Amino acid sequence: MEHIALYRAWRPQSFQDMVGQQHIIQTLQNAIREQRVSHAYLFSGPRGTGKTSAAKILAKAVNCENGPSQEPCNQCEACRRITSGAVMDVQEIDAASNRGVEEIRDLREKVKYAPTEVRRKVYIIDEVHMLTTEAFNALLKTLEEPPEHVMFILATTEPHKLPATIISRCQRFDFRRVSLEEQRDRLARICEEEGITADAEALQYIARLSDGGMRDALSILDQIASFTGGNVSYQQVMEMTGGMASEQFGRLAGAIRQGDAGAVLQIVEQMMQEGKSADKCMENLLYYFRDLLMIKMVPQADKLTDRILNPSDFKGMADDFSKEELFSMIDTLNHYQSDMKYASQPQTLFEVALLKLCSSSEVGQKTGTASAADSAEVGRLKEQLAAIEKKLEKIMQNGLPGGSGDGREGAKPAVRAPAPRASSAAKKPQHMEQYVASRTSEGFTVVQRQWSQILQNVKDEKVTVHAWFMDGEPVSVWEDNILVAFKNNIHRETTEKPANKQVIEGVFGSLLGKPYRLVTMMLRDWNDAVEGTGNPQAEELKLEHEEAESKETPWIDEAIQLFGEDLVVIKD
Repeated sequence: MEHIALYRAWRPQSFQDMVGQQHIIQTLQNAIREQRVSHAYLFSGPRGTGKTSAAKILAKAVNCENGPSQEPCNQCEACRRITSGAVMDVQEIDAASNRGVEEIRDLREKVKYAPTEVRRKVYIIDEVHMLTTEAFNALLKTLEEPPEHVMFILATTEPHKLPATIISRCQRFDFRRVSLEEQRDRLARICEEEGITADAEALQYIARLSDGGMRDALSILDQIASFTGGNVSYQQVMEMTGGMASEQFGRLAGAIRQGDAGAVLQIVEQMMQEGKSADKCMENLLYYFRDLLMIKMVPQADKLTDRILNPSDFKGMADDFSKEELFSMIDTLNHYQSDMKYASQPQTLFEVALLKLCSSSEVGQKTGTASAADSAEVGRLKEQLAAIEKKLEKIMQNGLPGGSGDGREGAKPAVRAPAPRASSAAKKPQHMEQYVASRTSEGFTVVQRQWSQILQNVKDEKVTVHAWFMDGEPVSVWEDNILVAFKNNIHRETTEKPANKQVIEGVFGSLLGKPYRLVTMMLRDWNDAVEGTGNPQAEELKLEHEEAESKETPWIDEAIQLFGEDLVVIKD
């Protein structure tokens, strides 16, 4: 029984073989029938959804000896030779390894000559977003005025990286992810015709793992069928792909819910003993909590879950968590997953992330399983709160106290600076008025259009700088300064370090054609400035008002010093 290379054996050879792209196929067939085929197409979409296959089928359809026809016959000499890649007039070019301007110039020279073997020359450029800027410019002229006998089909998974001038000269088709039902039905049909025995749950799990890519689904099925001799079970799929059963994560979630750190570490150790990797466990756990969120918020979520096959069985587990808890847990796991990419001990980070979920204050309060350390912390906070209440009562009865701030007799008066409740003006760049006025300038438009390439070049130069810098976004360009606003202050401060800043400014100069200086600020301050609340006069009035308010209400400062600014909410 032969199960090798299922994808090659089942790769679509005609439009009717394609799965999940009916709207695109219908449009292409109508164009062929009405003889209105375009000179350039752009096929974009996730990997494994049929972009290159559709390009080859289109090349056969326009060059079929019995056509042009809506479906290639796959019997004539032209169809068979195009399928095997033996026709020089139909070329498939990998832009990842032929991305330079010289390769595109060579292509432009060959385009001039008429086809020698078939009716029409077809150039299929795969992963076209990998071409350099110079190569795109060289290709642009050919796309503007192509010879009648030439057709270009550009395929990419990242169309946002293509220049708008290229996109505007192509007919664009967006390939969608293949639905779970379509993948499952196609996999079942392949198993039946290939003599493979497969459980329905196994095929459903394979379809979910492929993330909408038919090619990935066939590759997984091919791998497992080859290893097991044609008997594919759900458990074998889990073992071969490094996945974990939802029930296993159910036990882990239950331990987290109870705040049982010992049980959590024991389950993690068991996963590691089974040969699972920490990053794969983290990925699957993220999917699991995401699925619980879908089950909790969306009725009939059976088609929306990524790893849970039977949502009804996990309804009780979803009800044990609030939406806020699930959102918080997903955020925490996502944060640690990003750090794991650069960690030398990913298992340690995985364990720390789970222990943080266990000790989360929301989970601890709801389950009543706070640890001894948590109880001591709560007791200390209660004592501080009682002291504040006594001071408030004294202030309300006798007016402002003239003694110390801590209420102890004989203590010296404490001198406190008003707690800052506004962004420090020192953190804002000078010339804010000019930056605000220049936020729609032509220079800013150029930078904004090139921003994705700037990020990519920074990543190529130093990936750690890119990890911090991608938190920012360009908001204005004034003179030779590019103002970037950050959501997170840690990311901003790290980006501002001289060595990191030098890398970024070097990319600015090489990509934009002249030297630029990087200027940073916080995004919230920029939004205030744009809305008119960030000007110096308004900021000064705001600080004066808060200082006066602070003098009238000293207990606010006391609360902020004891608990921290983030935990204090001031209400009238």
